[in-house]
Amino acid sequence: MSAPVVLVTLGPVGDLGEIMGPDAEVRSLHGLRGEDRAQALADAEVLMTWNWRREIGEEHAPRVNAGFVQLVSAGADHFPFDQLPAGATVCSNVGAYAEPMAEHVVAMSLALLKRLPQNHRKLAEGEWNQSLTRCLSGAVCAILGFGGIGTATARRMQALGARIHAVNTSGRTGEPVEFVGTLDDLDTVLGASDVVVVCLPLTRRTRGLIGRRELEQMKDDAVLVNVARGDVIVQGDLYEHMRTHPDFSAGIDAWWTEPMHDGEFRVDHPFFELPNLFGSPHNSGLVPGMIEEALRRAAENIRRYLTGQPVTGVVHPEDYVEEPESP
Repeated sequence: MSAPVVLVTLGPVGDLGEIMGPDAEVRSLHGLRGEDRAQALADAEVLMTWNWRREIGEEHAPRVNAGFVQLVSAGADHFPFDQLPAGATVCSNVGAYAEPMAEHVVAMSLALLKRLPQNHRKLAEGEWNQSLTRCLSGAVCAILGFGGIGTATARRMQALGARIHAVNTSGRTGEPVEFVGTLDDLDTVLGASDVVVVCLPLTRRTRGLIGRRELEQMKDDAVLVNVARGDVIVQGDLYEHMRTHPDFSAGIDAWWTEPMHDGEFRVDHPFFELPNLFGSPHNSGLVPGMIEEALRRAAENIRRYLTGQPVTGVVHPEDYVEEPESP
């Protein structure tokens, strides 16, 4: 009996076959064209992919026959579920980028609590302003999305003395936090927090989760850090809140329009004129060796699938795709 075909769509196979083991025949879509490309997609029982639309494309998507798709990315919000065979399983690469992203969150939080962007700008303008800054020690840090990134962030924040209020889907955690709840507790959590970290997946429920009303629930001098997806926060509402609340500040790593999926970087409001913004180009998870680590984790999840073990990161399409109304 032949081994199932695992097709890597994002580039050469490298040593991924060794990780997946003898239960897989690992092939690459890299360099294939025309019918060879279409046939490779038809033969594959498992796909490892990063950017489906760029790597597979509309033309060849109908030839996909895989029953299991492993994403290299941690998010699944851009995935075209309608192009999969019925019953296929999709897994995101949960926690793959958690450690460097957690460090990035801490760096942004500290920079904004210490007012580093504002003070740098004032110095550049010749103004010497020794206004008070704040400590992370003793601060309440709300972490919205308490998965791999959230728990890694919490441990680093706690090491610096922060008090953690966690929000996840179950309202339970084995981590030593001061409070844990669900999105139903969002108003209470926002109102109590000095720092709010967004690391939720972008789903039907979380799209636009933080808008004008939620921002008004937060402290006037709160720090908001987003390393998830831009559309969890309403862009125009955030801009207006930052413009009218100068003591409020935001660290944005995940933007609303980005090159990978939209072909360009763009903001629809003049965020970069605001002194209380600290931005980075969605690179919080990108450190040396991180891509190799993400590929390794994705390959290990495929190995678990092939050997009948429980897999991690199963994505539920109904969380992302609205069901069509009955006629």
